[in-house]
Amino acid sequence: MADRVAPGPAQSPASIREAVCVHTRKIFDSCRDKDCVDDLRVYPTESSQSAIDNALNIRPRSAELLQIDVNVEPVSFNRGYYTVDCSCFYRVTGEAFPGGQSVTGLCIFDKRVMLFGSVGSVKVYASDGTAGGDDKPVAVVSAVDPICLHCAIVDGEVTTGMQPEHRDIPESIRDCFDEPLVLTDTPRRWLTTIGQFSIIRLERDTQLVVPAYDYCMPEKECPGTVSDDPCTLFSRIQFPVDEFFPPDSVTASDDYRSLK
Repeated sequence: MADRVAPGPAQSPASIREAVCVHTRKIFDSCRDKDCVDDLRVYPTESSQSAIDNALNIRPRSAELLQIDVNVEPVSFNRGYYTVDCSCFYRVTGEAFPGGQSVTGLCIFDKRVMLFGSVGSVKVYASDGTAGGDDKPVAVVSAVDPICLHCAIVDGEVTTGMQPEHRDIPESIRDCFDEPLVLTDTPRRWLTTIGQFSIIRLERDTQLVVPAYDYCMPEKECPGTVSDDPCTLFSRIQFPVDEFFPPDSVTASDDYRSLK
């Protein structure tokens, strides 16, 4: 077993000045997913529902991630493991045809994963009033706006039993729409298929010894002062050459929405 590194000055040819003990969150487990979710029920706004009732179909336009509610619970039969339940709320926009009227609605994607979050039994109390309750790890979800892949209109009886009719929608989500949402059963329903990229990880507070090279002192001066006139500030901005000339190619890392 390697010797532990103690905090303090370090003798190293790599310009490390000392080993520093820091308090941070350590990632114990993580996963990434590429979810393609079929036939998600979209709860449209009132005006959008009127357009759906008279449309033949809907062309997909975009989907926006509004919020993710995250809950962590221990797995009783597997010590140290936890389930992470995520409820993703999306604003979906489409175009009803014929007519070309824009329609908007809310859809919800529920996701569950199981990750290792280690074990602990400590309770932490700090002078700023923060206190630790049950010692569960913290779940962090990173996600980008999804891709709206497909939209469809179906009759209500076709989708009977597919999804619950009544969902508890947070007020903050309702406020994201200009009109009330139609959450009850309707003769015609809007279904969508979305593609979602996400990373989920479990973290815990811990203390780690890390190498310190030097104090972090900014090298760049702060541009712009109260004495500078607008033209002086403008002169410091580089000419945006890329805005005038389109790129020769777009790699997958630059535009993940492009098809292969």
